[in-house]
Amino acid sequence: MRASILNVAAAQAFATLLAGCAVGPDYAKPDMALPAQWTQGAVEGRGLSTPAASLDAWWRAFNDPLLDELMAEAVAGNADVASAKAKIREARATRREAEAALGPSLTGSASASETGPQSALSSQTTTTTTSATSSSGLSAPFQAGFDSSWELDLFGANRRQAEAAGYGEEATEEDLRSTLLTLVGDVGASYAEARGYQEQIALARRTLASERRTADLTHVKFDAGSASGADVAKADAQATTTAADLPTYEADYAEAVHRLAVLTGRAPGALDDRMQTPRAIPAPRKPLPAGVPADLLTRRPDVRAAERRLAQATAKIGAAEAALYPDVSLTGSLSTSASRPGELLRASSVSWSWGPSVSIPILDGGKLAAERDATQAQRDEYLVAWRSSVLTAMEDVENALVSLSRERLRARQLASSVDNYRKAGDLSRAQYEAGKSSFLDVLDAERSLYSAEDSLIQSRVTLAKDYVALAKALGGGWDAPVDASRPEVADEAMGPRLRSQPAAP
Repeated sequence: MRASILNVAAAQAFATLLAGCAVGPDYAKPDMALPAQWTQGAVEGRGLSTPAASLDAWWRAFNDPLLDELMAEAVAGNADVASAKAKIREARATRREAEAALGPSLTGSASASETGPQSALSSQTTTTTTSATSSSGLSAPFQAGFDSSWELDLFGANRRQAEAAGYGEEATEEDLRSTLLTLVGDVGASYAEARGYQEQIALARRTLASERRTADLTHVKFDAGSASGADVAKADAQATTTAADLPTYEADYAEAVHRLAVLTGRAPGALDDRMQTPRAIPAPRKPLPAGVPADLLTRRPDVRAAERRLAQATAKIGAAEAALYPDVSLTGSLSTSASRPGELLRASSVSWSWGPSVSIPILDGGKLAAERDATQAQRDEYLVAWRSSVLTAMEDVENALVSLSRERLRARQLASSVDNYRKAGDLSRAQYEAGKSSFLDVLDAERSLYSAEDSLIQSRVTLAKDYVALAKALGGGWDAPVDASRPEVADEAMGPRLRSQPAAP
């Protein structure tokens, strides 16, 4: 009975030894005091308590099928997204590599060699001869064996490294989500700009046509003696000034379409035909759910990535601390040698060994302690970076909220201004044609109406971009699954083969 108890105790002690212990700090998610509501929440007004899930595919609020298509194409073809997916695959491989260190390793070896007969001189001076010599004077020893090792990881160095690698993988996954968030925001903003430039081009053309009719009327009046040469020159100059705006708007439109094409992973001119048909500037149909500041901790992928990197840095402290303690490994070997292959498995030719080995840091001039202190400082850096990411996210939301609400007010005022200038322009033209007002009144009314309409178009574009900025600030991105496991290059010939000549540059 006593022997059984001792055996059980020994087994438990051995299991505990294999399980090891952990050194260094255990990670706990950081906390940060955040306001209960947004400062600009009262300004934005509606939809502030809507669940975060309603941010999914926020661009569908624009009700533009082409924009929906471009979003999906950008996610599938964008270069930054492809790079982020490759980094995920790299992080996954790094994690598997770190986890492999937790188990034992086993390697096999085999060799065969042939030794020729000794020379006459060596025969005279050598007093010992090999026991495995053939009648021809040749010996051909064969050897085979296995070597194994298992680091017991008593103080958790390898486990901490695997833990850090796991956190690193999660951080790269959040980086991909952050890249997608930025991408869909850039696509939405560029699309709004392109549609805005289309409307500015159309406005400039309509205004130019109207101003040319006015100039023609002025020429007629000049010929009739009821208008001066100055009126004719002013009318022609105003039409020319408006015509000069067209090349600028057309260049801006082309650049916006080129940017869209590159965002989708295509050549700059790939979307020219699809974007050629004018469409309305995207206008949001519903407010975005701003929620509360604490939601950003789970909504924003950049904040989540910063938190995962803080966890990774914390795990690395444990790995650096474990290096200060003894390292115990179990090693074993099995080998056999014989003069002929058939004799390799004879018991007399087989030898083996196994046992523990201990490595203890005794004197290193403080190197290991300094490495541990460096990892602690790096952990503090990542903690500060996480706090900074939270504050930046809050700033983004506050700025977007106030910009969106103010731009809505500005757009309403500009729309009212356009209506009034249009009425004033119609009255001025009618009075001028009837000879009841000066030509200066007509020019001033047309110039003011054109400027007001152009400002309204710009405001509507800004309104759409502010909506996009708020969606990005709140963490609204591409929430559909993205496959990161497929490599960009499929390497088919990875095994042994005859070496081929490298391709010419």
